[in-house]
Amino acid sequence: MIAIIKTGGKQYKVEKGDHVKVEKLDLDEGAKVTFDDVLFVGDEKAVKVGTPTVTGAIVEGTVVTQGRHKKVTGIKHHAKKRYKVKFGHRQSFTEVEITKIG
Repeated sequence: MIAIIKTGGKQYKVEKGDHVKVEKLDLDEGAKVTFDDVLFVGDEKAVKVGTPTVTGAIVEGTVVTQGRHKKVTGIKHHAKKRYKVKFGHRQSFTEVEITKIG
């Protein structure tokens, strides 16, 4: 069974047993998490598409780790003004293992 969930302003396609890195959630490792914003649930036999969400559909998972992605760097530059700034950013994430789609 496949589901599309929405969390952190992004949409993720998930199946049972998948490990998904989502925007940081304030939960401890091993904690249960429930995603209520389910946009699509389906398999080969039946499909349910929400308007905008599927009523009664829930995706459950457990928090595996909390971490940070690799550094992304950028440069600000003004030509002919002797201005150049290099900056970096590391985004935090929560890795979730999907345990149930219902």
